[in-house]
Amino acid sequence: MSFYTIPSLKNLSETRTFSEKQRIINESKEYTTFDIFLSHCFLDKEVVKGLFLDLTSQGYKVYVDWIIDPHLDRNNVTKESAEHIRNRMKNSKSLLLAISANSTTSKWMPWELGFVDGNTNKCAIIPVYENSYNMPEKYSGFEYLKLYPYIKKVNNQNGKPKIWVIENPTKYVVFDQYLDNIKPFQRDTRI
Repeated sequence: MSFYTIPSLKNLSETRTFSEKQRIINESKEYTTFDIFLSHCFLDKEVVKGLFLDLTSQGYKVYVDWIIDPHLDRNNVTKESAEHIRNRMKNSKSLLLAISANSTTSKWMPWELGFVDGNTNKCAIIPVYENSYNMPEKYSGFEYLKLYPYIKKVNNQNGKPKIWVIENPTKYVVFDQYLDNIKPFQRDTRI
């Protein structure tokens, strides 16, 4: 696998049993700090659920607002609810921005990206493609999004799938190291 696709993420969400999903969600609600604040467009809810399950299955603590804090009302944003989201971002080591065809409709994603970038500078794009046909080898971004590294899921040397933070095909680092403040570095092998 390389980039995430809508069908694969929906499939992941649908193949997990209800009790498995509930167990993961209940465990996640206990966290006060997170590895990843997953910024996304709410129109991608089913896809994001698959992404949440995939990232948590890799051992990451992932914050998704409507999963961890279902009491927040998207239709009635208050100063208190905005402050709650700010605190969640402050208590997250990084932000992954899930970019799909729907992302341009989100008013929250640019705000979240700017807030986390200004505080931690640990932001990356996680592209989500419609399908695997004609998928590019690298994410090229658009406008200000091309300033950020992107995420790919690739097997490591032991054949275990890991997510990687990539600045270009020869400059990258495994996400675990990125969380430990190691920036992508030049390598001989393309990813």
